[in-house]
Amino acid sequence: MHIHELLKKKGWSLSKLALEADIDKSKLSRLANEKRESLYIDYLIKIAETLDIDDLNEIVSIERVNDEETN
Repeated sequence: MHIHELLKKKGWSLSKLALEADIDKSKLSRLANEKRESLYIDYLIKIAETLDIDDLNEIVSIERVNDEETN
């Protein structure tokens, strides 16, 4: 996730984003520090809307995993 980079550009703290996006700070922290394996699209949408981001790729990089790698 690129949340820390985006916050730095905007001059915001994680706490401010949590407040503005109405996302629990601990959940947002786990997302930002990549400590969550599951990712909820509604969180991404809230973050994007709050930071005025049109492209979700600015927040998260999505990689395709080959089926052979997951077995």
